[in-house]
Amino acid sequence: MFAEYCTNNGIRRSLGRTGICYDNAVSESFFATYKKELIHTQPWPTVKHLKEKTLDWIETYYNTQRRHSTLEYLTPQEYELGYRNINEIAA
Repeated sequence: MFAEYCTNNGIRRSLGRTGICYDNAVSESFFATYKKELIHTQPWPTVKHLKEKTLDWIETYYNTQRRHSTLEYLTPQEYELGYRNINEIAA
């Protein structure tokens, strides 16, 4: 049913089947972190409020402070600035 919906609406899916070895582990890790560190921390009164907090969480914490193992333990911001190793950052 989901595959049919995607086909009928011109949506290109990233994966064909569950359990395929080429799944997107980085994306899955992001969403697990997002749920654990933001979504499940409190009740959300409105979707609008959740969207605002999500944007804030990504911009002020996830991209600027939280280190990522897939980026050699740099933050996404540090990685985008051209650092490729945590030792390149001044303490």
